[in-house]
Amino acid sequence: MIDRRIARAALGAAGVAGFLAVAEVAGRLGIVPDVLPYASRVLVTAAELPLETRFRADVLATLEACVSGLAIAIAVAVPAGLLLGTVSFLERSVRPLVEFLRPIPSVALIPLAMFLFPVSHDAKVALIVYTCSWPLLINTLYGLSDVDPLAKDTLRSFGFGPLAVALRVSLPSAAPFIATGVRIAVSVTLIVAVSVELLAPGGGGIGAFQSLAGSANRTDRMLAAPLWAGVIGLAANLLFATAERRLFRWHGARTGEPA
Repeated sequence: MIDRRIARAALGAAGVAGFLAVAEVAGRLGIVPDVLPYASRVLVTAAELPLETRFRADVLATLEACVSGLAIAIAVAVPAGLLLGTVSFLERSVRPLVEFLRPIPSVALIPLAMFLFPVSHDAKVALIVYTCSWPLLINTLYGLSDVDPLAKDTLRSFGFGPLAVALRVSLPSAAPFIATGVRIAVSVTLIVAVSVELLAPGGGGIGAFQSLAGSANRTDRMLAAPLWAGVIGLAANLLFATAERRLFRWHGARTGEPA
């Protein structure tokens, strides 16, 4: 299993290296417009950015908003999903509203968020909460629908009420699905945060750094900043995926997924 993971990581690294090599050759041959820097130049700039105090502060500003928004979304969406998944008539009543609001792009709500929350940080957190709540809510509902009815009936036969059944059976069984929702939401937080920062750069962040680099006509810094955003998103996804596999190894064994 370890050898298989190493092989997958090696193939992924080879794919990235191949893409960068093609981008470099395309730039050198003039296939890519001259206004764009060579891939090698972008990589050099990206390697230099962590040495800058301003860039480190912008990264921390983005991560702070991401962590705050994700924590609030978990605190709101998971209990809401548990309530809707337990009370069937309430779930049927709210489902049309959920299906109506869920497809609305968060980017379309940036002007509204900036109007309601003049401070850039608050607008970022509010939009992150809105966007991340949907995968958390839907995965919680999906996990609750997968709970073994026999386990719930057994607990009820011993005199346990609906709340006890939800906390002792439904929530633990749905936990792997909730964890998947969290992992999906983690990648979404960066997208939303950087999008808001590009339009409202006053509060700092990776998007604000990129906007400032564009004003200075530094295309290498414009491309290097989202490169670091991608690295952070990849690292967060790997971290949460690893934690998910280790915490819910029993679920992987039940569904036949590799541990």
